[in-house]
Amino acid sequence: MKILILYGTTEGQTRKIAHFMEAILQNAGHHVTIADTATNPPAPTAYDAILIGSSIHMHKYQSAAKHYIKKHLDELNNMPGAFFSVSLAVASGLAEENLGVQKITNDFLEQTGWKPMMVTQIAGALKYTEYDYFKRLVMKMISKKEGGATDTSQDYEYTDWEEVTKFVNEFLERASQKP
Repeated sequence: MKILILYGTTEGQTRKIAHFMEAILQNAGHHVTIADTATNPPAPTAYDAILIGSSIHMHKYQSAAKHYIKKHLDELNNMPGAFFSVSLAVASGLAEENLGVQKITNDFLEQTGWKPMMVTQIAGALKYTEYDYFKRLVMKMISKKEGGATDTSQDYEYTDWEEVTKFVNEFLERASQKP
């Protein structure tokens, strides 16, 4: 199967997740093309299935991901597809945070009109060492409020790679059953 993986990222965790998915799919014998939505990605027409992921920042997904979906909506709604949402809030464990992320995802999919066969929420990472002083301070305050990591001398990755693997394998199974 020819599979396209597209991602929109701010700090790089969504790209890392997309490349992890790519390795799983290639190891399963599939031909995979991967691209950032901000860098003129290929149209989905030459592919059998698609995975699109985007991180949430300031309660919004990457605008390039939204633009791509709207531009190729007809093709996307006529092929096996999945959306993976990446957000630090998923790692919080607080029901209100998880409901908030789910609402952002539902609103995004409604606004774009895309109806992927699968959607998942993936925890992101705290990249303290890459933040400027102000962002590091803000992220530390948010993390402290939620009982998270506050040592700004290191980064913290909350992505559950086993869950990502399960998601990709389920996607493969479901995509291969589509006519």
